Amino acid sequence: MAAIGAQVKRADTGDALARARQRAALLPDLLVEARRILNTVNTGWHGRRKSGVGETFWQFRPYAQGEAISRIDWRRSARDDRTYIRDQEWEAAHTVWLWADPSPSMLYKSEQAHVSKESRALVLVLALDELLSRSGERIGYPGVADPISARNGAERLATLLAHTTNLPAKPDLSRVRRFSEVVLVSDFLEPVEDTLALLQQLVQAGARAHLIEVYDPAEEDFPYKRRTEFIDPETGASLTFGRAEDYAEDYRRLFYARREVLSGFCRRIGWSYTTNRTDRLASDALVSVHMNMTANVGYEGNGA
Repeated sequence: MAAIGAQVKRADTGDALARARQRAALLPDLLVEARRILNTVNTGWHGRRKSGVGETFWQFRPYAQGEAISRIDWRRSARDDRTYIRDQEWEAAHTVWLWADPSPSMLYKSEQAHVSKESRALVLVLALDELLSRSGERIGYPGVADPISARNGAERLATLLAHTTNLPAKPDLSRVRRFSEVVLVSDFLEPVEDTLALLQQLVQAGARAHLIEVYDPAEEDFPYKRRTEFIDPETGASLTFGRAEDYAEDYRRLFYARREVLSGFCRRIGWSYTTNRTDRLASDALVSVHMNMTANVGYEGNGA
């Protein structure tokens, strides 16, 4: 490998137990970091719950002229001289599925980055879990945790991830239902066709997705020069260039084209696509994604 790039030491991809131990060792510190990020971001966030169609009681409020009489709660109204409406909690987007890509490519960390892509992805997932749990959301993680509303959501998820031996390379989206939201955190370096096929499952399920592309600065800048050997962390295949700088322009064009295809897909159907470089703040992506989850918006790049 070129001196400018370094790779986080990783176990053989076939050794699931070793990978699980590495992940377990990371998670306590990542949980602390996730909570630190939440405590330092001052955005005045509020819960996402609001009145609408659902089965869960939310609040009583005074009746307004023109509202359906069938919504009046006569028992509550009988207590005083006012007429009250019984509001149910809006549950259309009350279940949120979180997922961080566990593939070997996420272990990459160049000398220009603060953390590996895997560490950044896990921090974002844990921070979102903590934030959304405070709002009473039901949080799930495909193949690891069923959706549940719990105040200690992030700690619970970190514990489950630490004890999960073999995380699948792709999330199992079969349990995602209509009106759910799904947050996928990945480098999205697999073939674009594969990613689009995965996203089509969510389209067919009637869910809404938010993609967070985590990437290393070297993956965007392509700072390599002279003779350089590149190794695929997924397959171990290698490719050597005599003058790596001669391929920089073509590489960057392909890099941005892949992002544009995915972000354009999301934008067209009202999903969101956020980018986050590992040499920049995780809080930037956290703020962007949370805003996207509370409004029907399209592409929101904060690190490109």
